[in-house]
Amino acid sequence: MEKVLTGIQPSGALTLGNYIGAIKQMLKYQDMYESYIFIADMHAITIPQDPIKLRENIRSLLAIYLASGVDPKKNTIFLQSENIYHANVSWILECLTPYGELGRMTQFKDKKEKNANFSAGLLTYPVLMASDILLYDVDFVPVGKDQKQHVELARNIAERVNKKYGEIFKVPLPLIPHDGAKICDLVDPTRKMSKSSDNPKGVIYLLDDEKTIRKKIMSATTDSEMRVVYDMENKPGISNLINIYTSLSNLTIKDVEEKYKDSNYGTFKNDVADLVVSVLTPIQEKYYKLLESAELDKILDAGIEKTTSIAKEKYELLKEKVGLYR
Repeated sequence: MEKVLTGIQPSGALTLGNYIGAIKQMLKYQDMYESYIFIADMHAITIPQDPIKLRENIRSLLAIYLASGVDPKKNTIFLQSENIYHANVSWILECLTPYGELGRMTQFKDKKEKNANFSAGLLTYPVLMASDILLYDVDFVPVGKDQKQHVELARNIAERVNKKYGEIFKVPLPLIPHDGAKICDLVDPTRKMSKSSDNPKGVIYLLDDEKTIRKKIMSATTDSEMRVVYDMENKPGISNLINIYTSLSNLTIKDVEEKYKDSNYGTFKNDVADLVVSVLTPIQEKYYKLLESAELDKILDAGIEKTTSIAKEKYELLKEKVGLYR
């Protein structure tokens, strides 16, 4: 069976956009591939983190994914920092990666402009990401279009190492979903819904209570036309709500337009809110039960035991090929 690997950062509360764009894809992939999912806690510390909050986020993130339907029997789930070979392999790969290649990474350039006192890790973390991927000989890495560059870097590194030292790494392919709509901010529907948004009113968090969810959706930016018609260019607000509705139901955009052709925005917004609440309520109920459960630690223990063995073998091969003493 072909392999797929996904890394998820424990930074900030997950949003409805994360659920539709990432978690729902995982639920599909876990039945199609041998799936590896790791919590990328070492990536999270490229920017300052509160240690207590970071540990809480790690546990919360795992509980959310499990509550959403990610099955530990179908996925190997582990914590990145518990596997020492990710950092070990990353160091070797850093020594084989030109500085200019990292300096051209789009996210590095963006973050550098926002923070003059950035850490060295902000520059080199794409190599750690390549290490995460290449250790497990995966076939695919699910990414959005904005993350494709990281998989391309991993491919470049793998091809460079293989050419110089022989076949060590499988060269992975990005797996970009084509059936998931991009969910936008409810206040500014021209922007992607983001957990780092400055305005929480535009973001539905997976742990928002029912009252908050309904208030945010009923206050969502629309237009004065009062027609439930999909047109992202001219009607981004109502189109975003249609995307949410279709992503959480079995209806197409055409189905929604037909269903609400004689309805006003208030009626449609109320139905969108009903649907979102019906999806998130059972997830939240499972989440709070899991959060205090010993099951989370058992899942991580099983995952690190399996992945450490795999990663150690790949590290030892790379170590020997580059001439380090064994």
